Amino acid sequence: MRYDFDHLPDRRLTDSVKWNQFEPDVLPLWVADMDYPVADPIRRALRERVDEAIYGYPDVFSNHKPIAELREVIVERMLRLYDWKVATEEVVILPGVIVGLNLACQSLAVSRGSVLVQTPVYPPFLGTAQNANMKRHEAVLEQGRDGYYEINWETFERAITERTRLFILCNPHNPVGRVFRKDELERMAEICLRKEVVICSDEIHCDLVFKRHRHIPIATLGREVAQNTITLMAPTKTFNIAGLQCSFAIIQNQELRRKFVESMRGLVMWVNLMGLRATLAAYRDGQEWLDQALNYLESNRDYLTQYVREQLPSLHMMQPEGTYLGWLDCRKAGIQGNPCEFFIKEARVGLNDGATFGTGGKGFVRLNFACSWVTLTHALERMKTALDKLGD
Repeated sequence: MRYDFDHLPDRRLTDSVKWNQFEPDVLPLWVADMDYPVADPIRRALRERVDEAIYGYPDVFSNHKPIAELREVIVERMLRLYDWKVATEEVVILPGVIVGLNLACQSLAVSRGSVLVQTPVYPPFLGTAQNANMKRHEAVLEQGRDGYYEINWETFERAITERTRLFILCNPHNPVGRVFRKDELERMAEICLRKEVVICSDEIHCDLVFKRHRHIPIATLGREVAQNTITLMAPTKTFNIAGLQCSFAIIQNQELRRKFVESMRGLVMWVNLMGLRATLAAYRDGQEWLDQALNYLESNRDYLTQYVREQLPSLHMMQPEGTYLGWLDCRKAGIQGNPCEFFIKEARVGLNDGATFGTGGKGFVRLNFACSWVTLTHALERMKTALDKLGD
C-alpha cells in the first residue's frame, strides 16, 4: 500500500513530549521521534492484542510465546540483513537501549574503572559511567575542513587507560550522522581487543541508513570481535514506536551475557507487552512502510542539505549518512549566546542544544527532519528570517 507522509495528524495537545515541550506556535524539530503514523501491520497487531483484554506481566526471561517468537524473528533478521549468525539464547530482550547502555556499564563496573565515549554524542551516553560509579573518558570526533567527522586515532588510543573497561560506540552516530566504514570499525575493534576493552555498540539507528552507505554491526567483523561486543538494537527509532519500549541486546560471549543478565535482576523484569507485539509485526511485515519512509526521509535530508548550503550560508551541516538528524554548526552565524535559545526565541523553532551532547557540541544544534516536507520548509524559512535579521 502507499503511505502518506505529507498529510499528518496534529500532535499538539496529545501525550507527545515532542510537541508539548514548547509553546504552541513553536515548530518542534528536536527529540528523535517521527511525526509519521506507524505501519498498518503494527496497528493491526496492537488492536488484536488489546482485544485479548488481559494485560498481565510478560516474562522476558522465559522462552515462551511471544518472547521465543521475537528471539527467532531477530535471529532471522540478523542473518538476512547482515549474514550474522546469532543463536536465540544470545538475544536478551530489554525495555530500551538506554537501559542496555547502563546495564552494560553496571555489569563491567570496577573500582576506579572508566568508560570511553566519542563526543559529541547522544546525551544519555554521558551519564552511564557515573551511574556505575566509574569515570568517563572522551575521544572527541574531529571535523575536517569540509565539516566531515573523522576519528582521531591517536586521541582514541590515548583516551583508553589500563582502567578502561568499556567503549560505548554509537553507530550510526547520533548526532553527527556518520555511518562508520568497515575499516574504521575494524580499527576500533582491534584497539579494543588489544587493550582488553569491551565494546558496547548502540546501533538503534541501524535501519535508518541512506543510499551509498551500509550499516555493519561491529560484532560481524569476526569471532574475536563478537566475543568482545554487546550489541544494542531496537525497532523503536526505525518504526516510530519508541513509546512502546522494546529493544534487545545480542551478546555472544556467554560470560558477558551472564553478567549482563545478572545486572538486570531486580531492575528489569519485563518489557511492555504491547511493544513485544509491535516489534514482531514491525520486523515481520513493516518493510514496505520502512522503504517508503526511508525514501521520504532521504528527500527531506537532501532538501535540508541544499537549503542550508544555499539559503543559510552562515551555518554548516555535514550531510547525514544515517539517522534522521541534522547536526548544524552555528558557530560562525553571528549568534550572541546559545543558538538553540536563539532559534526558539527568534524563529519559533525548537531544536536540541548541541552543548548537551558533550565536548564538541557547543555552538551546534540538532534538527530532526522526520516530519512533513511542509513542516521542514516552514521551519527552515523561519530560521532564515531570524538569521537574516542579524545582518540588518
